[in-house]
Amino acid sequence: MLYSLRAALARFTVRRAAACQRHAPRRAVLWLRLGSAISPAFAEVFSALVHLRRALDDRWGALGAARAAVDRFPGNPDAWMLLGEACQMVFRQKEALGAYEQALALEERADAAMAAGELYMRAGEPADAAARFARAYAAGGGAPALWSNAQALFQAGDTRAADEALSLWATQVPDGMERLAAARAELREVKRGS
Repeated sequence: MLYSLRAALARFTVRRAAACQRHAPRRAVLWLRLGSAISPAFAEVFSALVHLRRALDDRWGALGAARAAVDRFPGNPDAWMLLGEACQMVFRQKEALGAYEQALALEERADAAMAAGELYMRAGEPADAAARFARAYAAGGGAPALWSNAQALFQAGDTRAADEALSLWATQVPDGMERLAAARAELREVKRGS
């Protein structure tokens, strides 16, 4: 009973925040802070608070809100994903990567694996990126995960595996077989340019 009441109150604060967000954004933040304090589980209120703080150009406040969510719900992969996004807002790539890896440790998720893979690519670690993109594909990431996997494998120097990933990618996109030669050329061009 108390759980249901607290959840309903948290949803109410999200609606109140949405109603006053345009004309009184600071009041909306207060509503969302109240909602996050009373919410019995990780819910929409935490994401709304982080994104509103970001919209108000309070990136550090967004990071603080995301950290508070992780502190309260350390076993929730959505909380870790939110922390990863907030860390990226303040250009803390290593912390963001750690958050995405923690989300992956809790649950196999395509979005967490893709985000981690992109950060590994930016850090110049294509082999680790390729492993995360492969996990993203296995978790349901589809053709975008295969394309990113092929890019990372090619950057890592494993052209045979990259070609296999590209061939599989071609089976999953419209006109993929016709586009396969151009895709291979594009990967080679990207590697030459880097």
